[in-house]
Amino acid sequence: MTIIAFLLAAILGYLWGAIPFGKLYVRAFTGQDLQKIGSGRTGGTNSMRAAGWKVGFLTAMSDVFKGFMAVITVRWLLGGLGLAAAELLPWLEITAGTLSVIGHNWSVFLQWGGGAGTGPNVGWSSAIWGPMFPLGFSIMILMLYFLGYASVASMTMGLIIPIAFLVLYLTGTGALSATIAYIVGGIATALIIAFALRGNFVRLARGEERLVGLRAKKRASKEQRMEISKERRGS
Repeated sequence: MTIIAFLLAAILGYLWGAIPFGKLYVRAFTGQDLQKIGSGRTGGTNSMRAAGWKVGFLTAMSDVFKGFMAVITVRWLLGGLGLAAAELLPWLEITAGTLSVIGHNWSVFLQWGGGAGTGPNVGWSSAIWGPMFPLGFSIMILMLYFLGYASVASMTMGLIIPIAFLVLYLTGTGALSATIAYIVGGIATALIIAFALRGNFVRLARGEERLVGLRAKKRASKEQRMEISKERRGS
């Protein structure tokens, strides 16, 4: 029964994560194929590039929802119905959460394409500890707007999650101090996100990473001014 419970948690988590909300939204609003635009990823940042901030925001929230529901579904199905022992439930929850990130990044519905995993990562961890959502939302918005690198924002959030669960564990915060499962889950998803972003880190080192937010606007404005200046010198 234990093996079956973990298999169910993994399958449910993966299927939730694999739902390609970004691709569906961009197709519905613009008729474009999101996987052929920008980075080719299906998360909120590339959806914003393809269809504007409203679609990007909708995609990001839907991706958070996927990770959240992966944990809630397992909690209800395996915990609430008594199909798994109480001491196993945290491990089943992180199995579902981790697989939601994997499903998002390598979706069977997208020929193993997808995003970088940040949305479902915030989602599953928020299902465990509610304040993770406003924390993650604030960090991502601020870093995207001012720093301008989605990959750095994603990796930062990926690292904050296991650190937050470690702090909660060490400070004896309720049920979160009774198991290391959530710390393990946070470390696992951080590693998955780091693997998905490995190409971005190479571009960061070369100074070739795509910008978004305020810095992207400033760069575009600077390039426009330089182009106007060149045209004036040439006329």
